Amino acid sequence: MYSQIDSNKRKTRILIALFCSFIIGLGWLGAYYLGFGYDAVILALILSIVMTLVSYYKGDAIALASSGAKEITATENPYVYRMVENLAISQGMPMPRVHIIDSPALNAFATGRDPQHASVAVTTGLINALENEELEGVLAHEMAHIKNYDIRVMTIVIVLVGAVSLLADMFFRMNLLGGKRDSDSKAGGILMIVGVVLLILSPIIAELIKLAISRKREYLADASGALMTRYPEGLARALEKIQHSDVPLKNANSATAHLFISNPFKGKMFANMFSTHPPIEERIKRLRENVT
Repeated sequence: MYSQIDSNKRKTRILIALFCSFIIGLGWLGAYYLGFGYDAVILALILSIVMTLVSYYKGDAIALASSGAKEITATENPYVYRMVENLAISQGMPMPRVHIIDSPALNAFATGRDPQHASVAVTTGLINALENEELEGVLAHEMAHIKNYDIRVMTIVIVLVGAVSLLADMFFRMNLLGGKRDSDSKAGGILMIVGVVLLILSPIIAELIKLAISRKREYLADASGALMTRYPEGLARALEKIQHSDVPLKNANSATAHLFISNPFKGKMFANMFSTHPPIEERIKRLRENVT
């Protein structure tokens, strides 16, 4: 488990570094080869900063509101609230806000910018379907996302994807209007074509990097959650039940899909295309392969 955690942390740092380098390269491409100058890059960076601030401070509220989550207290649902509280105490973590989503879907997610400003949300379907140890395993998985600062990492990644799409769209539209750089030479024309192709493909590349990071964080949270409960089988059995449920989450959207413990678009056409989640079979296998 510890080896899995170290490996995923290392790979995630590499992916984010590649992501940032990709954004810088995209800006340089538009500014230099396509001849737009650095004013466009500066404007895009300013917009990205604004996006970052909004996502950092209000991203959790937006995610909770869009999913229809309602905050509960210890008196309203002591079963779920006390389970989260016990996990927080055992890990020396601040108590996150607890939310319930009125949905028959089997799912849960965590959000926030740090352990001091975090929330956990679970569906009523998940609460009703899982046994005590299984629900504890799912909640430990979500608490692991908070403890490992995955909630912050994924907020940053979402903003980076948005920045790439913004830069690509801006440069592509400006290129249609005519760039400033002289492209009379054959070499210049080839570079122009390469630049336009990269700008068209860049949002797809950015999305693929985001998916890779999301999948690594899920494996990491599985391993960390199992260490919290000292009972990997609980989460493994919960994932089996989640896997066999094909009820989609009604209020799910592509912007928040990566937050959930399982793909919220189950049963919908193209639900597995560009999924932010690794195969559940592989997650179950990793949880059980080191258990004797």
